[in-house]
Amino acid sequence: MSNIYQIYSAFMKTIINTPSAPAPIGPYNQAVLVNGTLYVSGQIPLDPTTGKLVEGDIKAQALQVMQNLGAILQAAGLDFSNVVKCSIFLKDMHDFPKVNEVYGRFFTANPPARETVQVGALPMFVDVEISCIAVE
Repeated sequence: MSNIYQIYSAFMKTIINTPSAPAPIGPYNQAVLVNGTLYVSGQIPLDPTTGKLVEGDIKAQALQVMQNLGAILQAAGLDFSNVVKCSIFLKDMHDFPKVNEVYGRFFTANPPARETVQVGALPMFVDVEISCIAVE
């Protein structure tokens, strides 16, 4: 029984929220840091200063998503070089090359593992959502 207690007592959970990224639109946090691993919630193209969706093509939307991820990483004391895994959700897989182009600007060396999937719908009916996992 004491081994189980030691495992649970070693569990460190820190909530990360920053005004530099959009406020959550539901019962979740922007990110959670657990024992040196940061789990960043999916980000959509919301402008954190206006609270409105970014207008424009998929590249403009993907850029805002990546900037939102960057702000959350920074709030946790990390950056894109700490990212080990990303998940990209697209409304239309035909947008993959354009999103990939923007995404690639943020991972110039040693990019993380990732998957990209097409989905039926995303929050607020946006065209792209990206989440990531980073380590200290």
